[in-house]
Amino acid sequence: MSVSSPAPARSSAATAAPTHAELLDFVRRTAADAELIATLPLDPKGRTWVRLTGPGGSEAWLIGWPPGTGTGWHDHAESVGAFVTAAGELTENALAARLPADGWKTLELTDGVDRERRLPAGEGRAFGRHHVHDVLNASPDRHAVSVHAYYPPLPQIRRYSRSGQTLRLEQVERPEDWQ
Repeated sequence: MSVSSPAPARSSAATAAPTHAELLDFVRRTAADAELIATLPLDPKGRTWVRLTGPGGSEAWLIGWPPGTGTGWHDHAESVGAFVTAAGELTENALAARLPADGWKTLELTDGVDRERRLPAGEGRAFGRHHVHDVLNASPDRHAVSVHAYYPPLPQIRRYSRSGQTLRLEQVERPEDWQ
């Protein structure tokens, strides 16, 4: 299923990449669209998603999160992004550290790099390239719904495992793996 959302009006520099602020504004406005949010089919066991039309050529998604589901540790490679919780509450665990882009398989993290944010409906954030995080719906009985936008459109997602302070690259996914 594909759903389009109106892109914000842009100046004559229509080819300019959307800014963090524009991505965050888009996901906030889209998350506030109750009619659109209600169109997302929710599955009791697995995440569901619908691709949206994002601003300035960005890739956007409406995502449903059953109770207890999450993404696992991952990043969005060279893309910047933003997301907002539209319903329920999500928790984002993130690393406040700049990680190398490529050329590593295992990293030892230093103390103090962990950040946790609780994001109830209407709350969200923007993030930069190579932002490593784990997003989850910790509720035992309530779905969550969120809106996400990335620019440039996701070239890959790198998935990690974490044991204590050790972060290990496990898998690299390409668009054909999730579209």
